[in-house]
Amino acid sequence: MEYSPRLKNKYKEEIIQSLIKEYNYSTIMQVPRLLKISLNQGLGKLALNDKKVIDKGVEEMTVVAGQKAVATKSKKDISNFKLRKGMPVGVRVTLRGDKMYEFLDRLISTAIPRIRDFRGIDAKGFDGRGNYTFGIQEQIIFPEIDIDKIDHINGMDITFVTSANTDKEAYSLLKAFGFPFKNESEK
Repeated sequence: MEYSPRLKNKYKEEIIQSLIKEYNYSTIMQVPRLLKISLNQGLGKLALNDKKVIDKGVEEMTVVAGQKAVATKSKKDISNFKLRKGMPVGVRVTLRGDKMYEFLDRLISTAIPRIRDFRGIDAKGFDGRGNYTFGIQEQIIFPEIDIDKIDHINGMDITFVTSANTDKEAYSLLKAFGFPFKNESEK
């Protein structure tokens, strides 16, 4: 028996059928699916002063995502920020396939409930094309990161790219995965 992530199986067995009933799709290919999850962490001023911050950020993001992260570089010179073109300013990683479903499972079941004063995630992060982005203020919500080894607390942006045509379809897809949205009113 080959291993398959829990949420991938849930999508195939439950979510597809519920979305077909909800939106009256004529074929399975019309059902929206999760294409990729992008994690992005801007380290900004910290990275300009200390080059080890980028290495530490890549290491932390790699542990959180389960896939090697890469440093992002600035695209242009900005003299007010003492920034030169090509200087590292952040860290990013894009997850697809089984690693994407594994990360989503860990995010929903363990990381998001560890957010301080958590009352749900705001549903206003949709972009009009079926993609959803939200930010996290502290990377220490992930249990993979050892709090004692952290030098700086950094936030990150997490983007869910779906094949949905509308925000309402994407909202239904993420809700079916168990995403804890704040307001239960329909999108």
